[in-house]
Amino acid sequence: MGVAIRKVWWRLDNFHLALLLAMSLHAGFAGLRVTLSLFALSLQASPFTVGLILSLLALLPTLFSVPTGRAVDRLGVRLPQRVGAGSVLLGLALAFLVPRLEMLYVVSCLVGSGFMLVHIAVNHIAGVLGGPRSRARNFSLLALGFSTSGFVGPMIAGAAIDRVGHRRTFLMLGGFALLTLVGLFVRRIEIPRHYRAESTDRKPRLSDLLKNRTLRYVFLASGVLSPAWDLFTFVVPIHGSQIGLSATEIGLILGFFGAAIFAVRLAVPLLLHRVGEWRMLTLAMLSAGATYFVFPLIHGLPPLLALSFILGFGLGGAQPMIMSLLAGKAPAGRVAEAIGVRSLIINMSQTGMPLLFGGLGGALGMTPVFWAMGACLIVSGFVARRW
Repeated sequence: MGVAIRKVWWRLDNFHLALLLAMSLHAGFAGLRVTLSLFALSLQASPFTVGLILSLLALLPTLFSVPTGRAVDRLGVRLPQRVGAGSVLLGLALAFLVPRLEMLYVVSCLVGSGFMLVHIAVNHIAGVLGGPRSRARNFSLLALGFSTSGFVGPMIAGAAIDRVGHRRTFLMLGGFALLTLVGLFVRRIEIPRHYRAESTDRKPRLSDLLKNRTLRYVFLASGVLSPAWDLFTFVVPIHGSQIGLSATEIGLILGFFGAAIFAVRLAVPLLLHRVGEWRMLTLAMLSAGATYFVFPLIHGLPPLLALSFILGFGLGGAQPMIMSLLAGKAPAGRVAEAIGVRSLIINMSQTGMPLLFGGLGGALGMTPVFWAMGACLIVSGFVARRW
């Protein structure tokens, strides 16, 4: 068995190797999000404090995603991946060694920044290897991989919390980061040199990307859909705790969300052929908005699992389409920078929205938060019909 695994490992090409290692890191990251929330709640943290801790996962990525994208264009992917995996490992180790509420702020900064480095690098690899057909296939596989790890991570974390406690769960999640880091040192991942940005006397400007009509619309769509995703991962642990669900049941709800994302991404090529790109985005916004209006009214586990699956199915198909458009329409040598701009938009949402959601939840309860997001999605869906 071990010999067979080693043979497969050494036969993997650059993209599939990067995908496998990124999935391992993402499983730890996805599990950390729910573990941070539940551990903070167990320490009597308020919803606003939980929101603040989760927002720090995206604070430094918000500030540095675009410069990071430019650096990846210029330097390649190997160093950012190693530094990123090491930062995630360090954060999870600190959570295990110093299990205190104040340490969670540091953990969020380290893990969020580290995962951002790996995320931009692996998307860059998917975007620059091969022509348009290979690019679409790469992003579909990448989306499926992240769907799998997004399903596995929260379920493992929820079950581990109930059985071994929060602290040992941090240690277990650190194993995913360690596996990624070891893999990155055992095998080198590089991209062809001719895909890197050429040196010029003119400094690249963000406005150059925003002038591109297609890129501008893609960035706007990301800015609308990202908060919808963030809200679900943020409020489900709080809502589940308030209605008396166990950590395992909360992890199962998040896992069903990830399973739906996996299922819809299997069907993305067929859906795009039959429905079209922008119509698919519109349907995602409208279906997710309707689900958010219903979700806080339901307290039973089976209907919550069904709603979670519906929401994941609505939101899950958008990312591979958005990433393929970014890689195809970005100027030559600036693919990672365009990915960095999208990451900036997403991280701005992940920084601000947990604070907003936490503040509103503490003042008004979680139901108005669900409904506000639902209204935003439905309005955006009708506006998107004109794009």
